[in-house]
Amino acid sequence: MAALSDLRPLAAARLDAQVADWQEAIRTAGALLVETGATTDASTAEMIRNVEENGPYIVLAPGFAFAHARPSPAVIRTGLSWVRLSPPLAFGHETNDPVTLVVGLAAQDADAHTAALAALAQLLADPSTAQAARSPRL
Repeated sequence: MAALSDLRPLAAARLDAQVADWQEAIRTAGALLVETGATTDASTAEMIRNVEENGPYIVLAPGFAFAHARPSPAVIRTGLSWVRLSPPLAFGHETNDPVTLVVGLAAQDADAHTAALAALAQLLADPSTAQAARSPRL
């Protein structure tokens, strides 16, 4: 799999996005994936439906949500988007709200999905890296 920096081009990042709710936060992450040619709009709808059906399990750590859906024909290529919210927003997670950072994933297959999740987990396991990702100086 490509490095995380290859999967998230500069154009797929939005800083200090002001959104009304978790659905708009995911739509923002999804729109960046569409704009950079990783997905179609159908993938964003699948990400939202995923949370509607399964709850806010995508909020994996304090302040961090990993918006994704199963690989589907809506995914053109594997890619990531990065949206820092300002102000932070509740997704409905009991312990990890509010969310500051939403990472959107479009994965072409299960292997790409697993590899991207592992790479993100490794990156965010370092407390200084995790803090820097939420910092206004990102």
